[in-house]
Amino acid sequence: MRAVIQNAVGGPDVLFVAEQPDPSPKPGEVLVRVKAAGINPVDGAVRGGFYPLLGEPPFILGWDISGTVVALGAGVTAFEIGDDVFGMPLFPKQAGAYAELVAAPANEIAAKPATIDHAHASALPLAGLTAWQGLVRHGGLKSGQRVLIHAGAGGVGHLAVQIAKARGAWVVSTASSDKLDYVRSLGADEVIDYTKDDFTGKASGLDLVLETLGGDHAGESLKVLRDGGVLVSLLNVPDAVKAKAKERNIRVERVSVTPDREGLVELARLVDAGKLTPHVAKAFPLDQAGAAQAFLAARPIGKVVLTV
Repeated sequence: MRAVIQNAVGGPDVLFVAEQPDPSPKPGEVLVRVKAAGINPVDGAVRGGFYPLLGEPPFILGWDISGTVVALGAGVTAFEIGDDVFGMPLFPKQAGAYAELVAAPANEIAAKPATIDHAHASALPLAGLTAWQGLVRHGGLKSGQRVLIHAGAGGVGHLAVQIAKARGAWVVSTASSDKLDYVRSLGADEVIDYTKDDFTGKASGLDLVLETLGGDHAGESLKVLRDGGVLVSLLNVPDAVKAKAKERNIRVERVSVTPDREGLVELARLVDAGKLTPHVAKAFPLDQAGAAQAFLAARPIGKVVLTV
């Protein structure tokens, strides 16, 4: 099979396409012919050596896949050859999504949403599960609650806004000036231009904050939460911020996304119900994986994918 590999950490130029042995599905796995692979910020961090999840190169990056089942490992009954599936298998271990074939645990993938193509389905798993697990599993989001979602035009943010609205929340989100209308189009009830306004002066008494940016945002987000609210962060929260939160009975949750078939099924249900639409900013062919990662680093709206 063709796959994108790297033999050293570095910039996008370390990625190249080479022939690799075809994987074989182990018991409990399916072999997926990949039609599209999603790209996430973690991919670039691993490529550059800043987040060494996969150890030393060589390795094949990527986790998000959408494709067709072409072989079944022993004991697999949930899928048949020819089924279209999507998922984020094996994270944080190597899944090798930037390739023509991926062997994936059957319990870590799900039927692809029927109403979108493979490119859009591949944009969904890691970012969508991060948003779903953050808001619902960790945050306990309920209908009628007031929620702040930082960076509402980003990969996680644009899905989180839609998920929160689908669950009946009132949503305020931050975005840059050129992305305000897009975030409004997702259903956000209020959008704050973070390049001009301090969100702490525009929001208050919120039940939940989904913090996606790091830096001082966790501490600042406490200011807009009610006592007893919930701060959900995709990044580590400083101990000083946790101490301040504890004084006000604010629960602090750190999200580390994990493979989640139940979550994938729910995401697919929302997509097919017309309540969740992953936005693909641009699709690149497999042999332009480096260019695709560089494009993502420029922070476009939504997601970037590879077509295989």
